[in-house]
Formats: sequence, C-alpha cells, structure tokens
Amino acid sequence: MSAHRDQASRLHGLDALRGGALLLGVVLHASLSFFPQQTWIVADDSRSIGAAWLFFAIHLFRMTAFFLIAGLFAGMMLDRKGAWGFVRDRASRIVGPLLAFWFPVMAGIVTALVWNAHANGLVVPGAPPPPPTYDWTNLPLTHLWFLYVLALFCAATLILRAPFAALDRGGGWGRMVDRLTGALVGWWTPVVLAAPLALAMWLDPEWIAFFAVPTPDEGLVPDTAALVGFGLAFGLGFLLHRRRDLLQRLAAWSPLFLAVAVASGAWAWTLAGGANLQPMVQPTAAKALAAAVVALAVYASAFAAMGLCLRFLSGRSPVLRYLSDASYWVYILHLPLVMLAQVWVQDWAGPWGLKLAGVSLGVLAVCLLSYELMVRHTFMGRWLNGRRVRWRRRAADSALAPAE
Repeated sequence: MSAHRDQASRLHGLDALRGGALLLGVVLHASLSFFPQQTWIVADDSRSIGAAWLFFAIHLFRMTAFFLIAGLFAGMMLDRKGAWGFVRDRASRIVGPLLAFWFPVMAGIVTALVWNAHANGLVVPGAPPPPPTYDWTNLPLTHLWFLYVLALFCAATLILRAPFAALDRGGGWGRMVDRLTGALVGWWTPVVLAAPLALAMWLDPEWIAFFAVPTPDEGLVPDTAALVGFGLAFGLGFLLHRRRDLLQRLAAWSPLFLAVAVASGAWAWTLAGGANLQPMVQPTAAKALAAAVVALAVYASAFAAMGLCLRFLSGRSPVLRYLSDASYWVYILHLPLVMLAQVWVQDWAGPWGLKLAGVSLGVLAVCLLSYELMVRHTFMGRWLNGRRVRWRRRAADSALAPAE
C-alpha cells in the first residue's frame, strides 16, 4: 500500500482515540490505590477524593469509546479481508494474545499480591489457606477481559451478518441498513443508545453506579449491562463503516456531546453518591434515575471523545501513530507493573498526585521501552499490530560502506 493510499484510508483521529483509550488504562488502574476508602488490594498512605474523580471521569467513556471504534475497524477489516481472512486475523491478534498472556499476567499479579501482603504484615504463621477454585463462572480474566468480549462481538458479527449477506444479492438490505444508520446518527444518538443500557443497569441487582458500565472481568458469561453497553457501541461502530460520511456529522455535534457529557457526568457522580461502592440492589425510582443519567453520560462522553479526535487529531502524526501502535502492548503488560509500583511507593511520603504521576509515567516508560526493544521490530510486532517495523539503517553504516 502506498503512503498516499494509507493517508487516505487510515482514520488517524480514531486510531489515536483507540490508542489513547488503552493508554489511559495505566492511569485508571494506578489511581485505585489512592482512593479515600480502600477499594484495591494496595492502599497508599496518601489518599484523596481527587483520585476517585479521575477514575470516574476516565471510566465513563474509555471502554465504550474503544468498542465503538473497534466495531468500525472490524467492519472495515471484514470488507477488506473477507470472512475467512477476518476470522484468521481476529484469532491471531485477539484470541492468541489472550491465551498467550493471561498466565504471565496472572503470575505478575500474584507476585504483587504476595509482596503487598508481606509489606503490610498480612502474612500470618500457620497452614496456608486452600487455593481458590475457578470455573466458568468466576474465572479471573483480569484487564484482558476486553479481548474476550471483543472476540465474542466479532463472532456474533459474523453469525448475524451471514443471513443478511446471503439475502442481500441486489444490495437492497444494505441500502435500508444504511438509511437506518443515517437516521440513528445525530445529536440524539447518545439518548437513543442510553435507553437500553439504562434498563439493563436498572435491572442488575449488583450494579454499582460509580463504575457505570460494569467491566466483565470475572467469568465467561459477561454481565448483561456490559453486553448491552459495549455491544451497542460496537454494533453502531460496525454500521458506521458503511457510512463513513456520518463521522463528520458526529464531529460537528461534538461540542454538544461534550457539554452533555460534563453536565450528565457531574449529575451521575452525585446520584452515585460519589465514590460509593455499594450496589443499588432494588429497582427503585432513584436507581432508575441514576441508571438513566449514567447511561447518558457514558455515550455522550464516548461520542464527544470520538468527535473531538476526528476534528483535531485527523492529521498524520508520527508520535500519535507510534503511541497508537504501542498501546496494545502497553495495555497487555501494564497491570502487574502498576501493582508492583503501587506496592513500592505506598509508604513513601508525598502528595498523592505526584505519586500517581510517578507510577503512571514510570510504568508507561518501562512498557514503551520493552515495546521498542522486544515488539515493534520483531515478529511480535507483526503478531500484535499486523506489521513489523524494520530497524532503520544507521547513517554510520552507509558512511563506513566501502567505496566502489
């Protein structure tokens, strides 16, 4: 593919948002140890409600925006590679990393847990407790849950698409779907998508408003609210690949989306009781209001991020391209490193913001260095990113070359 064709076909703004959503996971998980109440295995000596605010703001839009873009890119790939090519690519670059990295990630997390237990005097003499038993209902997917859910969505896409593709010989079905997609996209889009998500969260007896769309990181059957919230985003993204002209409509409405996101996000924080981690068990009127406002904040913030990136980050940037390529590896690797760094600094004196920045930037630096040395220029770069970037020949090599 020529540079001109790559420039024309690559959606640089959305690529940057996808990478940014993954990189923000480092900050998100690093903030957990600084919550005012202990919600994480590591509890830092310096805590603040500001850490909870930061987590809440990032968590509202991050993974919803990711699945929105993942759906669009999945549609583009399916058209380009066909069904079997799509299956091979998704199996290699989604299912493969999930299976390959789950055990090393778990080993790193367990190492951090053991270190934290010793550091805080939580290890008591006597026989160790029996090891936990896992089955399909409580298997810890860790932060790699997004790969599992993304694989499910890709499989569902192929299954649901098959009968339409078989019937759509003349293109009539496709034109009808395109018209429906056009009717769905506008200032009203977050409201339309928020309705089914609000219902799913309202009916969930374990729903915690502070966590918005629950992350299905335990068990092989995702929460209904997660399937609805992330599935709607993925589905709309998939439809948008046929109507890429509608992306400009979303970009035009991004100031309104941002205003709604800020207003509904602030209201959602209040209705959630701040950093209140108690589930809303009963489907009461108060829970219905909280679910509706949270759902609106989720989609308004995701579309605001999408529109703003389309408006301001659509130009080609080598730095953003590099970070976008590296983000997949960074996200896979980061969680055990974050936990180890949290244990290391938990007793240090200093403000929580400075320690949070140190943990986030330190882990990001380690991940980027390992990406450059171990992934980008090796077979792993082709495996994870679909391409291997060869090392550049140094100018000194050509200077030392013998003259002919």
